[in-house]
Formats: sequence, C-alpha cells, structure tokens
Amino acid sequence: MMDNRKAILALEDGSVFRGKAFGSNATVVGEAVFNTSMTGYQEILTDPSYYGQVVTMTAPQIGNYGIIPGDNESDGPKVAGFVIRELSPVVSNWRATSNLHDFLAEHGIPGIEGVDTRAITKRIRVKGALKSCLSTEGLSDDEALAKAREWPGLVGVDYVKEVTCSAPYEWDPEGLESKLFTVDGTNLTEERNDLEEYRVVALDFGAKHSIFRNLKRHGFEVQVVPANATAEEVRALEPDGVFLANGPGDPAAVTYAHETVRDLIPDYPVFGICLGHQIITHALGASTYKLKFGHRGGNQPVKNHERGQVYVTAQNHGFAADAKDLEQHDAVVTETNLNDDTVSGLRHKSLPVFSVQYHPEAAPGPNDALPLFQTFREAIEKHKAG
Repeated sequence: MMDNRKAILALEDGSVFRGKAFGSNATVVGEAVFNTSMTGYQEILTDPSYYGQVVTMTAPQIGNYGIIPGDNESDGPKVAGFVIRELSPVVSNWRATSNLHDFLAEHGIPGIEGVDTRAITKRIRVKGALKSCLSTEGLSDDEALAKAREWPGLVGVDYVKEVTCSAPYEWDPEGLESKLFTVDGTNLTEERNDLEEYRVVALDFGAKHSIFRNLKRHGFEVQVVPANATAEEVRALEPDGVFLANGPGDPAAVTYAHETVRDLIPDYPVFGICLGHQIITHALGASTYKLKFGHRGGNQPVKNHERGQVYVTAQNHGFAADAKDLEQHDAVVTETNLNDDTVSGLRHKSLPVFSVQYHPEAAPGPNDALPLFQTFREAIEKHKAG
C-alpha cells in the first residue's frame, strides 16, 4: 500500500524531523526514547511499559515479518507513537496475519519513517529523553514544537492506572496459552509440567503476557489483581508468593502500591520485575531517580556480584533505584548495569524478597536470566518449609 502522507517529529530542543507517515492519521505527544533491539518490534509496541512514549527503533528496517497475533504482550499497542528509518515494503513470515502499517492504523497510533534515526538517538543520548510531538496531520514546525513543549512530561504522573487490569482474574487457568514446546528434528513436542503448583498473586502494573506465561510454566497458578489492590485483598487469595509486574511511568507516583507492598513484604516471598523492582525500592523506604535517557533494548550487560556472573539482559526503563539509599534500608544491591553502574537487582537482607531492573522473560531479548523464575519458586518452597 502506497502512503503519500507526510509526517513530522518535533523535539522540545527545537529539532524537527520530517518523513513519510504510516499507521494512523493522528497527532500525539510523549517522551521521545529509543530502543536498540534488532527484532521484537511487535512486543515493544504492545508492552504497557511504553505507555506515554514515542519510541525510536535503531535497527534500520522494521516491519519485515509483519504482525503475529500470538506475539502481543497486551491487548494492543501501548506506545504513543513509532519512529523508524524504513518501513519494510513486504511481509515475509508464515505466521503473520497483518502488517505494521495496518496494525498501528487499527489502534490509532501514528508512525513516521524515512527520518535519520541515528541522529534522533544521538540527540536523546546527549540531551536526555525529550518531550516530543509526532503528527501525521500536516502540522507546521511551530505547531508541532509548541505541542511538544506544552506536554507536562511523565515525572510524578501515575500511568499505571491507565494500563492495569480492571478486575481480578486468573491467567490461563487451562494452561493453553502457556504451553512450552521443544524442537525434535522437524517435530514440535510439548514439554510436560508436573511441578507442584503454587499460587502467586501478581499485582498488574502493566504486565507483559510473557511474564505470566513463564510464571505458569514454572508451576505457578497466577492470580492477577489490579495495581490498586489492597494488602487485605491480596491476603484473601491465600497466595504462596507475591509477584510485582512491570509497568510505565514514575515509580514514585504509585504511592498506593508502595503501601500495599510494604504491608505484604514481612509475610510472603516477593519477586519484582522492572517497575515492580522500583516499587519494592519505595516500599523499603528507599528512593528512585530519573535516568538521563534510560535503558531500552536487548543488549544490556548486568553483573551479579554475589555469583560473579555477567548476563546480557533485556531492559526497558527510565528510572533507577538509589544504591546508597537501598543499603540504608535493609537491602543489598546484588546486580549492577555494567554500562553505567546503576542498580539492576536487589534482595532484602533477611526476608525472601528480591527484584531485578531487567526482563528475565525477554520478549524480545536474550534468555540469560530466565532461571530467576525458578529462584522465585525455590524461595517459596523454602518459605513454606519454615
């Protein structure tokens, strides 16, 4: 499909990039960020952690394998806008049922292609994440710049309430969506899961489906509750452990979650990923701060200082925990990002509570840290044994 519409991306520093439009006919504002993953654009688009952000992909061509229904990480795209160097003119994947243009158009998300994504990425790295406006509706430079600068930003804003579930539910009770297969020659064989099932209550701050799939595959019954669930509501489900999901926005703004988790920490094994990690930080009484441009991509090196091991991890966050503050609040910094020495993992000094600032489920990204789901299971087994 030929699309002759024009598009504009304006950044608050005065930079303006013009290119071709794809996706929806719309004007949006948000935080301009970049992702260095080579694949996985569909998972990135549908990850609720990107709510309120205009995402630039650094890989040069996007869209070549189309859109695959089973690869969504939520019920649809959550990004504000999408910026790429080149939209693939063809779709080549036997599982694809749609293309990137139609997918974004269907969900009201505008995209821009044909711009210098290297220049955009470098500008964000030098100046930090920037307020932005992306429009496919013919805005002038001045109009787009004004909209970008008027956007209030995401610091202090609770975006979790926009992406959390509306009511409690059980994830995949029949196990149909969480099946795991191994390849034997040309045959796919389903792996049997004969593990004793433990019940985990997952607080949904904007969770990716891949996280729930991996919890299920590791022998957990996953009871999902909204982000504003109280400690009493969690206890009423009689969990063996509590899981804290990823999500968007400023972790300091989700004060109701801090209070709930603070109440639950003394009584249950707790595992947090990404925003869940930051919420544990606040629940312990420590603090978080905004990174200059964040970590987004599938090539982030992390060192576990207790094991002396290095993992390559998938990350997606714009805030980090304060290491010195954590050490004063009964926490040990277990892992750091080798690129900038920021906190990538923590554990409580005496309780079965731990969290990581990266995504062990990947999707997209490497699987180096996948054993953390087993670590959570072992923490529950030890806690139940007394």
